[in-house]
Amino acid sequence: MQSLGVLLSSVIQIYIWVLIGSAVLSWLLAFNVLNARNQVVYTIADFLYRITEPALRPIRRFMPNIGGIDISPVVLILLLIFAQNLIYEYWL
Repeated sequence: MQSLGVLLSSVIQIYIWVLIGSAVLSWLLAFNVLNARNQVVYTIADFLYRITEPALRPIRRFMPNIGGIDISPVVLILLLIFAQNLIYEYWL
Protein backbone atom coordinates (compact mmCIF):
# COMPACT_ATOMS: atom_id res chain seq x y z
CA MET A 1 0.00 0.00 0.00
CA GLN A 2 2.93 2.30 0.64
CA SER A 3 4.16 2.00 -2.95
CA LEU A 4 0.73 3.10 -4.20
CA GLY A 5 0.97 6.20 -2.03
CA VAL A 6 4.44 6.99 -3.39
CA LEU A 7 3.21 6.51 -6.96
CA LEU A 8 0.21 8.77 -6.41
CA SER A 9 2.38 11.41 -4.77
CA SER A 10 4.80 11.27 -7.73
CA VAL A 11 1.97 11.69 -10.22
CA ILE A 12 0.71 14.71 -8.29
CA GLN A 13 4.21 16.22 -8.28
CA ILE A 14 4.56 15.72 -12.05
CA TYR A 15 1.14 17.33 -12.62
CA ILE A 16 2.20 20.34 -10.53
CA TRP A 17 5.23 20.79 -12.80
CA VAL A 18 3.00 20.46 -15.87
CA LEU A 19 0.76 23.21 -14.47
CA ILE A 20 3.76 25.46 -13.89
CA GLY A 21 5.04 24.76 -17.41
CA SER A 22 1.63 25.52 -18.87
CA ALA A 23 1.42 28.84 -17.02
CA VAL A 24 4.93 29.88 -18.09
CA LEU A 25 4.24 28.91 -21.70
CA SER A 26 1.00 30.90 -21.72
CA TRP A 27 2.91 33.97 -20.47
CA LEU A 28 5.57 33.51 -23.15
CA LEU A 29 2.88 33.26 -25.81
CA ALA A 30 0.98 36.26 -24.44
CA PHE A 31 4.09 38.48 -24.49
CA ASN A 32 5.09 37.25 -27.98
CA VAL A 33 8.36 35.74 -26.79
CA LEU A 34 7.36 32.50 -28.50
CA ASN A 35 5.49 32.30 -31.79
CA ALA A 36 2.38 30.11 -31.66
CA ARG A 37 2.64 29.54 -35.42
CA ASN A 38 5.77 27.47 -34.86
CA GLN A 39 4.70 23.82 -35.11
CA VAL A 40 6.75 22.63 -32.11
CA VAL A 41 5.51 25.45 -29.87
CA TYR A 42 1.94 24.85 -31.00
CA THR A 43 2.18 21.11 -30.31
CA ILE A 44 3.59 21.65 -26.83
CA ALA A 45 1.02 24.36 -26.02
CA ASP A 46 -1.83 22.20 -27.29
CA PHE A 47 -0.64 19.21 -25.24
CA LEU A 48 -0.33 21.28 -22.06
CA TYR A 49 -3.75 22.86 -22.65
CA ARG A 50 -5.41 19.46 -23.12
CA ILE A 51 -3.76 18.09 -19.97
CA THR A 52 -4.45 21.04 -17.66
CA GLU A 53 -7.74 22.50 -18.88
CA PRO A 54 -10.08 19.76 -17.55
CA ALA A 55 -8.78 20.39 -14.02
CA LEU A 56 -8.69 24.18 -14.32
CA ARG A 57 -12.14 24.71 -15.89
CA PRO A 58 -14.19 23.92 -12.73
CA ILE A 59 -11.97 26.20 -10.66
CA ARG A 60 -12.38 29.05 -13.17
CA ARG A 61 -16.16 28.80 -12.92
CA PHE A 62 -16.08 29.62 -9.21
CA MET A 63 -13.26 32.18 -9.24
CA PRO A 64 -14.22 35.85 -9.40
CA ASN A 65 -12.97 37.98 -12.27
CA ILE A 66 -9.75 39.66 -11.13
CA GLY A 67 -9.26 41.75 -14.24
CA GLY A 68 -7.46 39.47 -16.64
CA ILE A 69 -5.32 37.66 -14.08
CA ASP A 70 -5.94 33.93 -13.96
CA ILE A 71 -5.06 32.52 -10.54
CA SER A 72 -6.75 29.17 -11.09
CA PRO A 73 -3.38 27.37 -11.58
CA VAL A 74 -2.26 28.67 -8.19
CA VAL A 75 -5.46 27.43 -6.56
CA LEU A 76 -5.09 24.03 -8.22
CA ILE A 77 -1.44 23.76 -7.18
CA LEU A 78 -2.39 24.54 -3.58
CA LEU A 79 -5.12 21.88 -3.68
CA LEU A 80 -2.69 19.35 -5.12
CA ILE A 81 -0.10 20.12 -2.44
CA PHE A 82 -2.83 19.65 0.17
CA ALA A 83 -3.75 16.28 -1.35
CA GLN A 84 -0.08 15.30 -1.46
CA ASN A 85 0.31 16.17 2.23
CA LEU A 86 -2.75 14.06 3.05
CA ILE A 87 -1.15 11.13 1.23
CA TYR A 88 2.04 11.54 3.23
CA GLU A 89 0.12 11.86 6.48
CA TYR A 90 -2.21 8.88 6.10
CA TRP A 91 -0.47 6.47 3.71
CA LEU A 92 3.24 6.92 4.25
